[in-house]
Amino acid sequence: MNNNVKASINAVIVSAVFGAVQVANAAFIEDSKLTLGMRNFYYDNDNREGGADQREWAQSFKLDYSSGFTEGFIGFGVDMQSLVGIHLDGGKGYHPDSNTFTPSDSDGSATQEWSSFGATAKARISQTEFRVGNTLTPSLPILIATDSRLQPQTFGGAMFTSKEIDNLMITGGQLERAKGRASTNSTGLSVPGGTEESNHFRFAGADWKVTKDLMLQFYYANLEDFYTQHFFGLIHIQPLGERQSFKTDLRYFKSSSDGKNGEPGYRFNNNGGYAKNPGEVDNTTAIAMFTYTFQSHSLMVGHQRVSDDGSLVWLSQANVVNGSGRNEGEGGISFYSFTDAMIGNFARAGENTTFGQYTYDFADAGISGLKASISYLRGEDIKAVSGSGPDLHEVETDLRIDYVVPEGPLKGFGTTLRHGVYRGGGTSIDDQDQTRLIFNYTYSFF
Repeated sequence: MNNNVKASINAVIVSAVFGAVQVANAAFIEDSKLTLGMRNFYYDNDNREGGADQREWAQSFKLDYSSGFTEGFIGFGVDMQSLVGIHLDGGKGYHPDSNTFTPSDSDGSATQEWSSFGATAKARISQTEFRVGNTLTPSLPILIATDSRLQPQTFGGAMFTSKEIDNLMITGGQLERAKGRASTNSTGLSVPGGTEESNHFRFAGADWKVTKDLMLQFYYANLEDFYTQHFFGLIHIQPLGERQSFKTDLRYFKSSSDGKNGEPGYRFNNNGGYAKNPGEVDNTTAIAMFTYTFQSHSLMVGHQRVSDDGSLVWLSQANVVNGSGRNEGEGGISFYSFTDAMIGNFARAGENTTFGQYTYDFADAGISGLKASISYLRGEDIKAVSGSGPDLHEVETDLRIDYVVPEGPLKGFGTTLRHGVYRGGGTSIDDQDQTRLIFNYTYSFF
């Protein structure tokens, strides 16, 4: 083969390789998204029984970059997140050292500024995506990363989502650490009240869309040395005519002790309630919700039944205290129930909770983007911590108003006003009135 032919072949190979790289990079870049989320949050918690009140105001900036996937049999990409928080005001004595809203300095006062950075690598094969990193935000029946305060909670570990089979989504993974919504540091995983850490939260589950109106769910989760949990769910939406439907949502949790659970450091506080075996997980919880929607009106009623032997459990962060004596902001994990309300959780042993919510969309009244809702929860038959004595009760009423600018220069700018009133009858939560005023805006660079 002469030199001219070799040169031609090499040129073709180089061009092909360079072209393939360009295509791969083009998909990686062209499908990328860069957004800046801004949240201004005022939080007022009035403890009606004389405890420490909390009044704080802060600003958060969240810069998210999400790349596309490179071309080929296996596509690769990356997600990155940068968070900055600024404490604007809190008033002397109105920042309790609980790290539920902003981090605390060594003297217990609110940190004026804090920031963090995280990244997650991702890969895609066919209809299956894998993610490994520390910016994971799962939203699953057995784990919900909360975004109910100034900054979002994020998890570190690995998880996958597969849609290879039509109408079936399979999810699984292992999480090892979490960064709280009021912290720059990550901690290991635990249960409410736990001080020891576990780095093995393994989970798997499936959502099967049986028909266009019916979905069945099953999930399994295990936090090593703390608990094992099974979840079964059913969601059915029955159309009743134009802009009219009836939704049925059934949920069932079965949770049991695992490994060292019950030993010092591995004890579950049972949400401040009774436990047949103190410190251990032993619970079944059944939830039924029914929602009737008619045009702009939506009415939901439901009931939750917690078994007598112990409280409903959910994943938390270990109650870690650092060298300065401050906790690491581990508070704040949501769980998959309507009773995860503004203030109370209504999930103690024996508790029967009846709840309802009415929502109205003002679009039909000519005010697009405005919605309002009012909800009411009443929990009864809560077993006393001692296991004897009169049953306890708790009540909460929540009001929520949301407005999102529908068009114009400020399109997407959102305002949320929430007000909750909680009254407990001998429970571990003091009577509280809570108000939150939140402004959200997200700017998309590309």
